[in-house]
Amino acid sequence: MMLSGCGLQPQPSKPKIDLSLPTVTKIRTLSDIKSIALEWTPVYDERVQGYYLYRGQGSKLKRIAKIEDRYRSHYLDTNLKPDTLYEYRLSTYDKMGKESKASPVAKAKTLPIPESVSFLEAIDHLPREVKLIWRPHPFQRVEWYIVERSEPTSEEWQQRATLKGRLNAEYIDKGLKDNHIYYYRIRIKTCDGILSKPSKVVKANTKPRPSVVRGLTATKNLPKKIIVRWQPNPEPDIDHYNVYKSIFELGPYIVTAKTKRTEYVDLIDEDGAKRYYKVTAVDSDGLESFKQDVPAVGQTLPKPLPPVIDEQRFENGTLYLRWESPDGRAVKYIVKKIEKEGFLKENVYTFTNIKSNTFTDAGLKPGVKYIYTVIAVDKYGIQSKPSKEIVIKVPKS
Repeated sequence: MMLSGCGLQPQPSKPKIDLSLPTVTKIRTLSDIKSIALEWTPVYDERVQGYYLYRGQGSKLKRIAKIEDRYRSHYLDTNLKPDTLYEYRLSTYDKMGKESKASPVAKAKTLPIPESVSFLEAIDHLPREVKLIWRPHPFQRVEWYIVERSEPTSEEWQQRATLKGRLNAEYIDKGLKDNHIYYYRIRIKTCDGILSKPSKVVKANTKPRPSVVRGLTATKNLPKKIIVRWQPNPEPDIDHYNVYKSIFELGPYIVTAKTKRTEYVDLIDEDGAKRYYKVTAVDSDGLESFKQDVPAVGQTLPKPLPPVIDEQRFENGTLYLRWESPDGRAVKYIVKKIEKEGFLKENVYTFTNIKSNTFTDAGLKPGVKYIYTVIAVDKYGIQSKPSKEIVIKVPKS
């Protein structure tokens, strides 16, 4: 049975030595990191009541324990400093407290604290995480691995994980910043709470986001649609592109499409509709690039400008009209005619597919009011707003 001491014993003012008392001839030692076990051959002489144990470090030894049984042959000295040399001597004592001559000095050195893991590697360029692997520690009493992390902007080390089990040899640090540098080191902790110094430091860099999508453009001259185009990203693992759209320049921008192409066709059943676009690249790990600071502005083809009537004549019951297309987009025209007799009767006539910029309407009735407007139609069939009204009131005969 191995017993340990309870702290330093009161020192006698001057030991009383009885040279006739038998002595301990030899002390055997066995060292651990923070303790040393002592063993000796017990002295069975009936005069001996027990043993005094002395300890020192290259200077005068001090009594540290009173072992009150002559049959004892073991003692465990604890709470020592690691990697430190100690010296021990034993003496026997009798009923009167007299001591024998001390034993020869026994020297013993506590073991050093184990080094941390000898091999540590960081697998980096992962999306928002770093994987650490190391070689399991050979010391059987290792029970914990303590993972610590730091960053270039800080000199402090933070504990990230405590992993139980000597054969545990992997840790993945998650939730990290994109394209960011981290430093890691590992300490080991034994089953009796002894903590090692840190291992070597390893450096890791998380995977960056894809670069900002370049060459973003949007059309402004197509009917009922806007085509958004951009340059392909240089990263080889781009999975798709997210197209964001807003009706306001400042947003909000909402994902309107996901595409593997470098083009998106936005169908809009409205003439002259303006939209704002931003496009991001998403890689195979789900990392998304930042949006552009300035959006691409697109617009569906607006309506043609209304015709401008530059001549109107009414002669002998016949109306003559001539007009121009201000933007030159018109390929044909529509003339609308409203015929009003009195307050209640009204007839509407539409003349379509007029290829020239003139119109003649004969046989207008006396006493009837006529209202004419002209609409321009472009090559896509988009109609302009009506021109200004031409009002003719035919006098009664």
